[in-house]
Order: sequence, then C-alpha cells, then structure tokens
Amino acid sequence: MRLARLFTPQRTGVGAIAATSLALVATLAALPPLASAAPGCSVAYTTTSQWQGGFTASVAITNVGDAVDGWTLTWAYGAGQRVAQAWSAEVSQSGERVSARNASYNAAIPTGGRVEFGFTATATGANPDPTSFSLNGTACTGGAGPTTTTPPTTTPPTTTTPQQPGGSLPSSFRWSSSGALIGPKPDQAHANVAVKDPSVVRHNGRYHVFASVYTTGYNLVHTSFTDWSQAASAPHYYLDRSGIGTGYRAAPQVFYFAPQRLWYLVYQTGSNASYSTTADIENPASWSAPRNFYANGMPQIIRDNIGNGYWVDFWTVCDTAKCYLFSSDDNGHLYRSETSLAQFPNGFTNTVIAMQDSNRNRLFEASNVYKVAGREQWLMLHEAIGSDGRRWFRSWTAPAITGPWTALADSESNPFARANNTTFPGGQWTRDISHGELVRSGTDQSMEINPCKLSYLYQGLDPNASGDYNRLPWRLGLLTQTNSPC
Repeated sequence: MRLARLFTPQRTGVGAIAATSLALVATLAALPPLASAAPGCSVAYTTTSQWQGGFTASVAITNVGDAVDGWTLTWAYGAGQRVAQAWSAEVSQSGERVSARNASYNAAIPTGGRVEFGFTATATGANPDPTSFSLNGTACTGGAGPTTTTPPTTTPPTTTTPQQPGGSLPSSFRWSSSGALIGPKPDQAHANVAVKDPSVVRHNGRYHVFASVYTTGYNLVHTSFTDWSQAASAPHYYLDRSGIGTGYRAAPQVFYFAPQRLWYLVYQTGSNASYSTTADIENPASWSAPRNFYANGMPQIIRDNIGNGYWVDFWTVCDTAKCYLFSSDDNGHLYRSETSLAQFPNGFTNTVIAMQDSNRNRLFEASNVYKVAGREQWLMLHEAIGSDGRRWFRSWTAPAITGPWTALADSESNPFARANNTTFPGGQWTRDISHGELVRSGTDQSMEINPCKLSYLYQGLDPNASGDYNRLPWRLGLLTQTNSPC
C-alpha cells in the first residue's frame, strides 16, 4: 500500500484458535491427572503491567513430568484480585480460588513442553503475586511427583492425544489459487475500479473482509459471507458511511482486542497510523471516528530513513505483555514501535528499525506478523518486488515479536508465496501475489495462525493491465496451501 510523499493521498496499496474474547465461565472442574502418569510442573507468573485498579499478568507452565493431555491450573488470590478477561485459556474465579483451563489448541503439554496464557484483572491496594500453583491437582514444585494410577476397569481406557495445531512450518511452500473472488461493486457515490489490501477474520461462522477501494480517492469497504463460494455475490458496505467518514483511508487490518472487548480496525489516513473501534463487527455502520496512534506524527527515526519512500501498511500484534506496531517505508526498512498491553492503543514509542535491506525492492511493504499456535514462534511475511517486476512474499520466523528473525522461505526460487510456487487450476489470472493476510485461526490481538493448511487472501492483477497505479484493476483471490505437513 503506497501513498504519496509528504502524505498526499496519491497512491496506495501494494503492497486465535484464538482467544476470541475468551469468555469467563462460571465454574470449571479441575481435570484429573493422566492415568499412569508422573505429574510435575513449574510455573512462571509475571505481572506484566499495572495501573490504579488493575493489572495484566502472564503465566507460563512448564511440564517437567509425563506428557499432559488437558490441563487446569489453579491458584489463589489473597488480596481481593479478580480476573476480568483472559486469552489462550478459559479462566474462572470463585472467591479467592482461580482456575485456568486449556484452550482447544494447547491442551497437550509434552514432557519439557511449555504453554502460556494471559489475563487482565482488577485489584485494589496491594497486588502480591501468588506463590502456589497446582496443575491437574498436583502442586507445581518444579519436580516430578509420584506416579498416579487409574483404578482398573473392565476395558482399559484409551487415551487419545489430539494433534496440536502446528508441529512446524515447512521450509518451502506450495499453493493453489482460486480465481478472482472479490471485485469492486460501484454505486452512485463510489465508482471504484479496484479492491485491494484485504484483512480477514472469521467470527460467529462468517468471514469478515475489509479492504481498500479507489474512487476519487482511497476508501475502505466491508463485506461478509459464510463461505468463500459466496464472496463474489456478497454486498459491500462503504465505510465512509460509518463513523470512519470520508477522506483518505487505506490498507486496513482488523482484530479483536480481548482486554477491552473491542474490535479494532487499523488503517492509513495519509499522515499517521489510525484506528477505529466497535463492539459489533457484524454492524459495519458502528465503527468509530478515526484516532491516531502517534501523537506527534511520524517518528523521527522514520523521517531519517524514509528517503523518497512512503510511510505505509501498519500492522498491530501483541504478546502477553506488549503490543507492537509495524510499518514500512517502500525504501527497504521495516519499523517497529511498542506499548504495554495495558496502555494500548496509547503510548507507542521506542520506534526502531526491525529489519532492513539495501535493495528496497526486497523489503518493500505490506508486513504481517503472526503467532504460530502451539509453539513459541512468530511468523513474519513481507512483500517484495521481484526481478521480473512482479509482487511476491518473503518469510521469517522468530522466538519473539522482537526477533531475532531467521529466514524461512525468502528467495525468488524459494518464496513464501509467488507465481512460481502457485498453481491456478482455473487459469492464471495474475502473476502478482501482493498485499494480503493469512486466514487466522482466531480473532484476537495475538494474530494467531494454525500452520496446518494455511490460506492467504491476497490481491492479484490482470497481467496485461497498465496505466495509473491507483486505477489498476486489483481483485482479491485466495491461496490454499497444498504441501501442509499436518
């Protein structure tokens, strides 16, 4: 997604299994230890941020005993703390006693394995950390306890360990592409010629797609459907009819921020990274007016390095302690700012160059960063312009959002997604695999993906199209991974 230098809206766009507001349940029964298993665990509890009346905490469980298939972690608060909102676990509280139960995707903890979850809570006065935890009824002391057995039955019980999402990402990718699924739907007020820069989330059985469109300037559009076969016929809602209003808006990203129980739509407004919120993603008219992330506009480090590029394509992603805001400059630099989970969406600072390339075309725009479900791993995608002038995606992995990033599939001969690793059963309608987003396994701020059978919604272009970049006939298509390892 490009825009004009000095922020004149001139051109744009090329570029959790989740804790969908993991609702607090009324009561949760602790799960029993596995049959014939020697339990053992250690717990790292960290208060990651604190403010008057509340705090955010992260909890990491390490299994030092036999493998666990299904877990409940319990502890007690002695100073009146009350859990309010959780992610990556289902958490309930009765009096002082707190129970956190696994999500569907992180039930299995192998020996030596580790799982994490987080939550926000209220507190009045002191907020001492709990010091005693039990996993499936066994105290977490850092060592393995005695073997426990299940009383014999007529037929021995069968224990099936569900496959965790993931395993590992492959070192190379193969894709099959749909035809053009989503194109422009002009009306009297919106004579648009392109749909581009998509963001997609699945909620309550429906896909919600947000994208840029171009009329006399850039605008945003929303469409929703239950199945991809309905994408072409689904109506479009132009978001200038909502509180987002008119003016330059482009390159959206949508996610649910669980601590606040709000949906966020992040986008470009020409001179800043901006956002709108709603409590109801199914009502596109309900989005709020734009607000800016950066109180003082473009950070100085970007001014110093942008050259003749453009400040574009904002991407937000959070771990259990912080939220990060990425952006590109079409000049070979990827930037990252940060704030605490408790302060979000305010307080973004400490802007750094997260990645750079002396060849600006190899690190151009449209970054994505995702949490890989079931692993302590993050996946980064970034769009490049190839030696043939066509768009494609590189990829890296890291143990944290802050890196260090290791190349995964990042060359033209071994790309994450490019025309040369994509088949087009219905005919090759594009040679560009450009600005898009993976179809996530959840909806929340961790941007979590299941690496099994990836799907990527992207913008493509008639190879014979030419002319004014803003008026190029971009359409949206869907890549489906054909070499999934699981």
